[in-house]
Amino acid sequence: MWNGERMDAIAALAWTALDCADPVALAAFYTKVTGWPVDDSESDDDWVQLLSDSGPTLAFQRVADYQPPVWPGQDHPQQEHLDFAVNDLDLGEAQVIAAGARKHEFQPGHMFRVYLDPADHPFCLILR
Repeated sequence: MWNGERMDAIAALAWTALDCADPVALAAFYTKVTGWPVDDSESDDDWVQLLSDSGPTLAFQRVADYQPPVWPGQDHPQQEHLDFAVNDLDLGEAQVIAAGARKHEFQPGHMFRVYLDPADHPFCLILR
């Protein structure tokens, strides 16, 4: 259990990689969400990563026969998801939908909202 004291790091988080069928398209969506550009020096058709202005970044890797997670449910669980903090949930919702997200029909809370990215990964907007 963490007691609040800083521990010596074994490693630094570099990125979170999401499986998908089309890394270029999914990177374009998350570029709109985060404002981070594609790192052309580290990207190709099968792997695309973004240039974060704040440390760890996002990457997207092509997977043959990609099957998206199904949430909620455990038949094909999400295993992880991304949370993005916003000052205004309604404005954030309008912006991610305009970028290509879909609002999930199941909404379990009122301080956050669940969406699906273009590859059907769940992600949340969280009220700051």
